[in-house]
Amino acid sequence: MAIVSRGFVGKNRDDSSRIPPGQYRTDDFPVLSVGPTPRVRTEGWEFTVVTERGEKHRWTWNEMRALPAEKPTVDIHCVTKWSKLDTRWRGVSLDTVLDGIETTATHVMAHGRDGYTTNLPLSELRNGKAWLAYEYDGTPLHPEHGGPARLLVPGLYFWKSAKWIEKLTLLMRDEPGFWERNGYHDYGDPWQEQRYQGD
Repeated sequence: MAIVSRGFVGKNRDDSSRIPPGQYRTDDFPVLSVGPTPRVRTEGWEFTVVTERGEKHRWTWNEMRALPAEKPTVDIHCVTKWSKLDTRWRGVSLDTVLDGIETTATHVMAHGRDGYTTNLPLSELRNGKAWLAYEYDGTPLHPEHGGPARLLVPGLYFWKSAKWIEKLTLLMRDEPGFWERNGYHDYGDPWQEQRYQGD
């Protein structure tokens, strides 16, 4: 059985300017995961940024929640070809998290509690492009969708928005994460249909 799935075949294709090529609009929020859903208690939750020099910056749940919050409303696009418009979140901008951390890194490896990893250019986490999201649609983020907190990077396919986020490692070069090692595109721009290696 191939590890890379070509995804769902959707109905109700929407050709609006907000739907990338090859995607269809859904009002559902499908749950896709590599393995079992971790149940992460906020009392034990910790988020760490590790610089390219090995320096560690840590936040507990309460420390992260004390940071200024934003309420982005964004469209999200899954590599399995569904798009969901006007999703409403609450979380902390990665600009806030990374402010004051000295780095010359170009890339990031995001790590989930379940061992999942995904790589991103550091530029995709800056300038209002990404958040540590802990609420969805006005309620705490459910574990099935990555709660208590997930990475939210709406400019890229949704596999880049790592669930159950616990660490970002800053890198001097790009390195593939879990799905990237198994055939998915290293960058994952939905508007360029960068689903798989070679796209």
